[in-house]
Amino acid sequence: MLGELSMRFEPLATVLTVSLLASCGHSPVLESVEIDSPMAPPPWALLERALLDENSKAVEAFSEKYLDERGYLLHTPRWGTLDGPDDAIETFYNWTLLHTLGGSDSVLELYKKGLEGHLKQYGELRTELTTLASNGAYHREFITQSDWFHTGEGMRAFLLMGHSDPENDLLVERMERFAQMYTGENPDIGNYDPEHKLIRSIWNGSLGPMLRRATVYDWVGDPVPGQFHLLHNPARTSKLLDLEEWYPRMLAHCDEYLDSVGDNFLNLAATLLGVNAYALTGKEKYRDWTLEYLDAWRERAAATGGMIPSNIGLDGTLGGEHGGQWWKGTYGWNFTIFDGELQDIAHRNYFTAASFQGFANGLLLTGDQSYVDVLRKQMDLVLGAAKEEDGQTLLPTMYGDARGYAFDGEPEFYRFQPVTYSDRLAEIYLWSMSQADLERVPLDDEPWIAYLQGENADYPEQAMNADFEHIRRRLELMRSDETTPDTRLADYLLGIMPATTGTLSQLTTGGYFANGRIWVLHSRLRYFDPERRRAGLPEDVAALVHELTDDTVSVTLVNVNQLEAREVVVQAGGYGEHQFAGLEAGRESRPLDANAMAVRLAPGAGQRLTFRMERYANRPDLSFPWSRR
Repeated sequence: MLGELSMRFEPLATVLTVSLLASCGHSPVLESVEIDSPMAPPPWALLERALLDENSKAVEAFSEKYLDERGYLLHTPRWGTLDGPDDAIETFYNWTLLHTLGGSDSVLELYKKGLEGHLKQYGELRTELTTLASNGAYHREFITQSDWFHTGEGMRAFLLMGHSDPENDLLVERMERFAQMYTGENPDIGNYDPEHKLIRSIWNGSLGPMLRRATVYDWVGDPVPGQFHLLHNPARTSKLLDLEEWYPRMLAHCDEYLDSVGDNFLNLAATLLGVNAYALTGKEKYRDWTLEYLDAWRERAAATGGMIPSNIGLDGTLGGEHGGQWWKGTYGWNFTIFDGELQDIAHRNYFTAASFQGFANGLLLTGDQSYVDVLRKQMDLVLGAAKEEDGQTLLPTMYGDARGYAFDGEPEFYRFQPVTYSDRLAEIYLWSMSQADLERVPLDDEPWIAYLQGENADYPEQAMNADFEHIRRRLELMRSDETTPDTRLADYLLGIMPATTGTLSQLTTGGYFANGRIWVLHSRLRYFDPERRRAGLPEDVAALVHELTDDTVSVTLVNVNQLEAREVVVQAGGYGEHQFAGLEAGRESRPLDANAMAVRLAPGAGQRLTFRMERYANRPDLSFPWSRR
């Protein structure tokens, strides 16, 4: 047993101590740091604390108006991907993340209420024109069949719930049950083919894979009588439209969405179930399946020369359902279609929607940067095809052959647009921390990355002020909303829900969420309240990450309370995947070997700390630091 060891940082009046606070699987002790250096609350700290509070109150106000006592969302439920179960549950998409960052306990409880209400509400749904929801939208509490672009949208909050509630038995049981729908353990479902290491259809779920061509009714569902705000209509008009009159155009929207059979790069998002089941239970089978599936996809990308294919045949061959044309398939590289609702050509290649999350899961599980290499190679090819027109750089958004474009029979990049893919390049940089990757990030499009490089010192306050404005506008929309449940469809409230968490994730944890709809909390730090035994920054504590390097993170912690001390546990990584190797404060430095450490902040105290760390040194673990074995 270690005795207490202390070291005083005289110039900063900071005491560092080691004490046996808990037995931790990553380290025999949870080390502690005491900070008593006075620090007047910086403006960013006061804004951060207020932003956490206002987000929480906004969630409570939204729930009061739009959730009933059962947890049912007050709208008209229907099956479909234009507005359906995924949009309804997506309404709460960042509530668990808000709680994990330090939002009020009510935020987590309201999410649970909304989740349970949603499962019951959509379990009562019945359709006639499609079999997918003929007995409810969910079976065994999981979507019957859908694509992972939409399934992932709806599961965002659920997939982050383990950060706040890892000992919730129902959560753990569900996550394992859902993961087993894809690992092959449940042969009655059959989503996964272990021989060819593929998910057998873009349509998959608790009823297994769809091994036929989809119908437009599978995508759109049944019409319902009444007038609604159809946000998916091409005019984006706010006026009420008769859904039954518009219904033929909704069907026409999906006329060319019918290819279903074979694996699709969207299915890489299913690995999130394996990662979370592993992080909640430590059972190696979930890690093994996730890596087996990712490794198969890594080989497929290598076989094309670096392009992540969008269709794999049931026999495991590239483009096996399209005569070897691996760029084909619904939402694939070549998904250029005629949208009958828009009455125009539409280009809907979703290669970023799940492949980045999927391969990053491989990094999270192993620390092996070769998973990031797949994404880098893919972006190398996209960036390498750039064109200059009228002094503007254009990048391709599609690949293959398409109506309206001239080809010589060979597939190639097309539809060049003034896009930068800045968020995906930023992700690659944050995973690799390579200078070469940083140089490819257009910093004008990524102000937080620029801030970390020492540019725009005002970014934290500017970004949080923008978030306050976002909350204010959304609450104003809520107060002026005169719609009723019989005129609202599932997607309507997505434009009103007020909570915003992107800035708080960046500033407090060094975490980043790209502009996608499927999430994993890749971050350098995470916080816990040891007094209340919960995730998130404790009351009165604020944190600001200033700098990230391959092996360091610099953060200021401050207690804005002038009367009472506060204690916060700081963890290395969103899933405990990193390891602290040292600590620097001012001119003092000392070694560490800890996955998490407690920081005690005296009343009105604060300090900038630089942690040296080894990234991806530990297995992902969602248990709280004091609960690890």
